[in-house]
Amino acid sequence: MPVKHPKVVVLLAAFNGMQWIEEQLGSILSQVGVDVTIYISIDPSTDDTEAFCVAYAAQHSNVIVLPFAGNFGGASRNFFRLIRDVGFDGFDFVAFCDQDDFWYPDKLQRATNALSVHEVDAYSSNVRAFWPDGKTCVLDKAQPQVTWDFHFEAAGPGCTYVLSKNLAVAMKSRMLLNWRQLQNVSLHDWYCYAFARTHGYKWYIDPVPSMDYRQHGRNQVGANTGLSQLISRYKSIHDGWWFNQVRLIALLVGQENDPFIRAWLPLGRRQLIRLSFSACKCRRRKRDKVFFFGICWATALIGNNVI
Repeated sequence: MPVKHPKVVVLLAAFNGMQWIEEQLGSILSQVGVDVTIYISIDPSTDDTEAFCVAYAAQHSNVIVLPFAGNFGGASRNFFRLIRDVGFDGFDFVAFCDQDDFWYPDKLQRATNALSVHEVDAYSSNVRAFWPDGKTCVLDKAQPQVTWDFHFEAAGPGCTYVLSKNLAVAMKSRMLLNWRQLQNVSLHDWYCYAFARTHGYKWYIDPVPSMDYRQHGRNQVGANTGLSQLISRYKSIHDGWWFNQVRLIALLVGQENDPFIRAWLPLGRRQLIRLSFSACKCRRRKRDKVFFFGICWATALIGNNVI
């Protein structure tokens, strides 16, 4: 009898991706131990990405390009559109995909096996970042999950996410209820992790890298390595963007009445100082716990308006 493979629908958000997308599509279609269908949503591009993807889909029956849906202006809105418009019936799992990475042949097989073995609803993994000059670095996101980390960070790069159909369907229903406000969420992977954790779904973060994570000048969110990235992240916090996202995502996943959330949600000076003492339960990595403590105090003392 033929072996039944898990059916995985891959959601790929594209924008000006001609330089890399063919290689990425090839790595997805070369996945072993799973049956793959790819849906592509394209933010209007200037490099013939649309024409290439339409031609590629014409040659591959398991690649579908979604109709034009306007300008998204960022990967997050593009992924939300994919979740909204792709039907999940007939699939076992839903995977997210960027246009410019390279998946290892067993990426999806390893993910679906882990979901079964660990009896969880969602999977993410470490990645191997690589730069044009040949530099490589494993990005370790697999520290143990803590009580409230999902309110303040994602579960690693969203391009490693693989979700059970049950989780994806439940998340889609919630998204549709708050569609207009959802468009202000800048990082879809953070929102997805927060939804899963706040609604009782279990998540596994794999310490083994599952893909090569390309770094280049057009990354919307790149590898958090080096002083320049640290400064960039500090600026986003100081400017109010990060705490605004924290507040927005907490509200969108229905946590506004949670006692922990209510204690700091106004994000005033006293609330931020109080929140700083929960740093160990708010971020996974030790360095990030220290940074979280410091940024709460800095924001409180400087008096920057964060909402």
